[in-house]
Amino acid sequence: MDYKLIFYNTPEAMVLLDPDQKIVGANKRYLEVTMRQLDNILGKHFLLEAFPEPNVPFEVNPVRLSIEEAIRKRQKVYLDVIRYAIARPDGSGYDERYWEASHTPIMDDQGNLLYVLQETKDVTEREETKMALQDIGQKFRFMADSMPQLIDADDAAGNSTYFNKQWETYTGVPVEQLMAGGWKETIHPQDLPGALKSWQQSLEKGEASQVEIRIRDKEGDYRWHLSRYLPMLHDDGTIRMWLGSCSDIHDMKKLVQELLASNEQMSELADQVQIAYRKVENERMTLERLIMQSPTFFSILRGPEHRYELVNPKYQELFPHIKLIGKTVAEALPEVADQGYIEILDNVYQTGKTFEAKEIVVKLANAQGKLEDNYLTFIFQPLFDEHKQIVGILVAGFNVTDKYQMKKKLQGLGIAVDEL
Repeated sequence: MDYKLIFYNTPEAMVLLDPDQKIVGANKRYLEVTMRQLDNILGKHFLLEAFPEPNVPFEVNPVRLSIEEAIRKRQKVYLDVIRYAIARPDGSGYDERYWEASHTPIMDDQGNLLYVLQETKDVTEREETKMALQDIGQKFRFMADSMPQLIDADDAAGNSTYFNKQWETYTGVPVEQLMAGGWKETIHPQDLPGALKSWQQSLEKGEASQVEIRIRDKEGDYRWHLSRYLPMLHDDGTIRMWLGSCSDIHDMKKLVQELLASNEQMSELADQVQIAYRKVENERMTLERLIMQSPTFFSILRGPEHRYELVNPKYQELFPHIKLIGKTVAEALPEVADQGYIEILDNVYQTGKTFEAKEIVVKLANAQGKLEDNYLTFIFQPLFDEHKQIVGILVAGFNVTDKYQMKKKLQGLGIAVDEL
């Protein structure tokens, strides 16, 4: 049996080291994932010569420590997922990748160490996907915690999985207690049976529900809220989760009741109030849809230095080659700073006055650093905290470059184009 042939064609990536940690063999899969030729690494020290990590000193290199642990214990040792840079064969730099690995000592019949076998796997795609999902989750929690509504989520069976901070702030009940069913204690006893019945019908039918209930605040007072639950579906139509929201309608409901009680002849005014109520509800629903899937680009800049705290996918499409989160606008987009937009942001932050622009040309650098004209319609709107102090700026708008260029092209052909 040709064991060498079997080793070379094994689907797992393997490299064989001698007791001095020099490479004495590697199979086909290992050479593929490391972008190497066997002749280029054979006989070289595994970590010092073949695969040095530029960012980690050799003495604390986790791969080295794992190999030595396997040798010391004379047993297979698993290495947790690590980020390890691999030099590109053409010498153009390093690729940052994520790896899983194990190290197995191979000994002779007398217990003497002959080799150390490393089995490794490139898990970069999996880890980056995991981090992207975590990032999305953090953004959702940030947006949900920032909303004035009471937001909660449940799994497909109706078990609570999330309450936003507004629930705790309003009711004074800790999130952990709300998760354990404490939310029921905040509902007015007269309204709780109807709310539970409506919720149960939603679970059974898989349909959205809506009910008006009174919720107790941390001072012990009850205020009317509009409670709505919407199902989020999988592609096959089955329910993935439920998203609930409670919007304070107390003042509006009280106003309607007072108007109707004081004078029946004021029905026209009551109708206007009802229209205003429906308008508020429609705006709230629109906000929910905007958060879930916005057709516009928007971002949130925090503090007087305008640091990116939140960026939606449409905004990131303008700068696909730049990681924005955590950076200031001046750091991430120097070309924008050169065009005077930092001064405009400073003015919005200092004065609280909204800035709007329509089909304005903004020069943005592409991946090669070349400036390209982009025509944007956007707004800089100040964000206030509960004390009415400016804490940041909301940036929202559209990329209208294609529309602008088409309009100019039609005008160049002598075709009249109405202003859009």
